[in-house]
Amino acid sequence: MARRKKIYEGKAKILYEGPEPGTIVQYFKDDATAFNAEKKAVIEGKGVLNNMLSEYFMTGLNTIGVPTHFIRRVNMREQLVRACEIIPLEVIVRNYAAGTMATRLGLDEGTQLPRPIVEYCLKDDALGDPLVTEEHIAAFGWATSQDLDDMLSLALRVNDFMSGVMYGVGIRLVDFKIELGRVYDGDFQRLIVADEISPDSCRLWDIKTGQKLDKDVFRRDLGSLTDAYTEVANRLGVMPKGATPMTRPTLIN
Repeated sequence: MARRKKIYEGKAKILYEGPEPGTIVQYFKDDATAFNAEKKAVIEGKGVLNNMLSEYFMTGLNTIGVPTHFIRRVNMREQLVRACEIIPLEVIVRNYAAGTMATRLGLDEGTQLPRPIVEYCLKDDALGDPLVTEEHIAAFGWATSQDLDDMLSLALRVNDFMSGVMYGVGIRLVDFKIELGRVYDGDFQRLIVADEISPDSCRLWDIKTGQKLDKDVFRRDLGSLTDAYTEVANRLGVMPKGATPMTRPTLIN
């Protein structure tokens, strides 16, 4: 197997140079982290599930005209994506109060919000990914005013799509975060959805029981994270029922 050049390794993924200019191979790890990486574990099969679920969501977004970096899935743990210039912000859409919003505003977890609320956090692990305002973003040049308009529009379109898909399989989309990147077609710049969309980046609750089917299972020690993610994949038809996710292979860098 030919050695590949590693570009970047994060908490949940490794990025390698792609086979063609302007492409990247994104490898999904089994590592799970929470509380700004203070809590860590290796969850066998998590990377396979996230790869296949992210493929499902990104393909759906591409189909309805929401541009993403996703090109195709390469294998059970890797996908080919378009290289882009990542905006250093996490874009968070909240439909119900949960997590830090519930704590900050003194809301009961699960309170339905009057409308979807979009928040922005600076991507900086050392600072704990602090919440920032549009004024901060414009003043420090992290994104332009046009970027902000496009970011809001994309985030709400993703929310509409994801909410509908999850509701159709009996799951409530509580909140989620996405990352966006800039791509250039000649002199023309546009924003696309990048990184991943998976239970790692969403809060997903069973509509009837309230059972958590996302990374809060790991954060709060609520059971098997693999079982929770497999339940989401099974409901969406992403993996056959009873299938066992592949364990982690040995990497050759």
